[in-house]
Amino acid sequence: MSTDKQSYYKNNRLKQLRAFCEVVRSGNITLAAEKLFLSQPSVTLQIQAMERELGVTVFERRGPALKLTPDGETIYALSKPLVEGIDHLQENFAAQKGMLDSGELNIGAGESTILYILPEAVRRFVTAHPHIQLKIHNETGRDGLKMLREDEIDLVVGSMLDVPDDITYQKVVTFDPVLITPLGHPLAQHQHVTLEEISQYGLILPPRHLSTWRMVKYVFQQHNLTFTVTLEAGGWEVIKKYVELGMGISIVTAICLTGSEKLARIPLKQHFPQRSYGLVLRKGRFLSPQAKRFVEILREVYQVSDLDTVPA
Repeated sequence: MSTDKQSYYKNNRLKQLRAFCEVVRSGNITLAAEKLFLSQPSVTLQIQAMERELGVTVFERRGPALKLTPDGETIYALSKPLVEGIDHLQENFAAQKGMLDSGELNIGAGESTILYILPEAVRRFVTAHPHIQLKIHNETGRDGLKMLREDEIDLVVGSMLDVPDDITYQKVVTFDPVLITPLGHPLAQHQHVTLEEISQYGLILPPRHLSTWRMVKYVFQQHNLTFTVTLEAGGWEVIKKYVELGMGISIVTAICLTGSEKLARIPLKQHFPQRSYGLVLRKGRFLSPQAKRFVEILREVYQVSDLDTVPA
């Protein structure tokens, strides 16, 4: 095969793999074509050409939904890091040369993580790399995972109770659970409280799709107890303010308490598990040099040395 034909073949193969990976990420050909600035027929032809050359079928075509075949899953696992490696070649080269001074980093995190966990790591990162565009997306739970799966963000920092099969969770820091009440509350003077005592008062909790609600529900169910939620409120700062106003009591993580609040604090570690915050990554996700550097800084802030190896 001539040099020209070899170059043409390899260039086409990269286009094919890029089109294939984008269809998998987007979930359909229409969105993939938009992101690649191509027509839908062009994307379809790229994938069909790849299937012919490799002698495989990569998608089960059942109506509008696209599902990977076993061969398709294998090719996706092999091709995704290759495509991402080519797309990030310039950034990776610059990072290897110690010139990490450009690019973008997108982090997903909930309000409590943004307020209490990330500030020092963000400060160090921005100070060390002022020319990298850092974007923090206030997204948690299902929304954050959706963005992670669709490669709209590089990583998530937050708390997880249940870890899906396609996600890895690497704990960074852990805090104790605490009951907070207004200063004049009947439980305010107690050193210890029982779950039965807590169940007698209305709770203020974050929205039910978040992990705090599920954790509280699980613990009370384990003891055959019920609880009442008088108010759902997003964010620990809001919850603390409403507890101060006497609208209920709450179960929070110690990280959100500064000591300046007009609240009584009662330890709950005898009833509830510690709460961890850490890195949430998609398995097989190619981490950019910017993301790797942020992970290093986050580990430095919390003096973590035993995190699992971050995917290359």
